[in-house]
Amino acid sequence: MADARNSDEKRYDILQNAKGEILIMIGYREGGPENPRIVYDGSDVAVLYRSRESVVVLSEIHKDARSPIKAVNEVLVVEIENDDVAREYKVPMRIVKNIEALMQ
Repeated sequence: MADARNSDEKRYDILQNAKGEILIMIGYREGGPENPRIVYDGSDVAVLYRSRESVVVLSEIHKDARSPIKAVNEVLVVEIENDDVAREYKVPMRIVKNIEALMQ
């Protein structure tokens, strides 16, 4: 039942500050992150591995956000619950050639 905690995140925000740093806001998830990482290939999909039991698929990434995301080594992930910050953590980026091949 590990797949029960995997989800496709349709509502999220990607923000970039003047320094080029990236912040990704997602909905709160039970259980804290354990060795989180984001796998991305520059397409419209990125995968946030929060822990062994929790994976979040960020789909439909806007084309204007793709290059800035691919250009950073890490992002700040903020989990929001009831309009409040529940947790925040830095997540390293892992750039791959083809994310679809990894998801099969």
